[in-house]
Amino acid sequence: MRRRLAAALLTFLLWAPAHAETIKIGLVKSAAGGAVYVAQEKGFFAAAGVPAELIFFDSAQPVAVAAVSGDIDFGVTGITAAFFSLAGQGALKLISGANQEMPGFQYLGYVISNQAYAAGLKDFPDLPGHSFGMTQAGTALYYSLARAGDQYGFDFKTLRTVPLQSNSNVSSALAGGQIDAAVLPVTPLMKLVLRKEARLLGWVSDVAPGMQANVVFTARKIADERRDTVERFLAAYKKGTKDFHDAFTGPDGKRHDGAAADKTLAILAKYTGQSLQDVKLAVPYVDAEARLDGADLLRQIAWYKNQNLLKGEVDGDKIIDRRYVVELPERP
Repeated sequence: MRRRLAAALLTFLLWAPAHAETIKIGLVKSAAGGAVYVAQEKGFFAAAGVPAELIFFDSAQPVAVAAVSGDIDFGVTGITAAFFSLAGQGALKLISGANQEMPGFQYLGYVISNQAYAAGLKDFPDLPGHSFGMTQAGTALYYSLARAGDQYGFDFKTLRTVPLQSNSNVSSALAGGQIDAAVLPVTPLMKLVLRKEARLLGWVSDVAPGMQANVVFTARKIADERRDTVERFLAAYKKGTKDFHDAFTGPDGKRHDGAAADKTLAILAKYTGQSLQDVKLAVPYVDAEARLDGADLLRQIAWYKNQNLLKGEVDGDKIIDRRYVVELPERP
């Protein structure tokens, strides 16, 4: 018995992580956090020596602020002007890619109120002159509206944009007919659509395929001074992205539910508080290696600058921390 106990203790000591440093990961409670949820549920963070606490926010911009203040160690969420501004000042470093907009997968969607639909708002070209709700200006939601304007030939500035600070506020305003349309992450969007409180207009993945919608970042101080922690976090996170990708993506890169899809959907449902039926419709695309589309990121920076949403110099090449980031090949 003593020999068995000694052997078990020796095995534990040999395989246990060299240290266990609890980290805090900030994200929005939506399907976009799927790879993080998988890594957390399967114990990848703990096994890497960085047991994680997930801190949820109601929109993307506060996540960047929380990373700078030290309230979280890592952010996994949508790209915003606030992120670019803070990163441009040297406060944040981008360390990995996350979700991308790909046809057949759903993350961000355009939705219209029942009242606006009844009054004649049926399609994208009908949007000019209507009110459009979002959490804040300068987010991926705002950028997605501009991309729809490019695709369908209207100036997104002809819409009256209404910043409502949180996805829950946007959802309530849309259901109540206080705004005509909105861009929402798929989780709150599908709640509205399935309850017939609003109508789906379309998906950003069809309007702007390939758009880098989410990224992974940390404070510059952490990137510079806690490299071992960053590398442990990324190793665990990328196990999550690999499992998430393989559960829902076929060899051709298109949506194909594999053998692990049901178990992964159950994890999504657990962490988002949604039903299995809802989350099955709300699967975003995640690159297996969490690679970043650097070229698209630079395009987004240029757009935010053009809209006067960024002050001062913002150099994308300095924001991307190539000690950690693996970039996707540039598309032809």
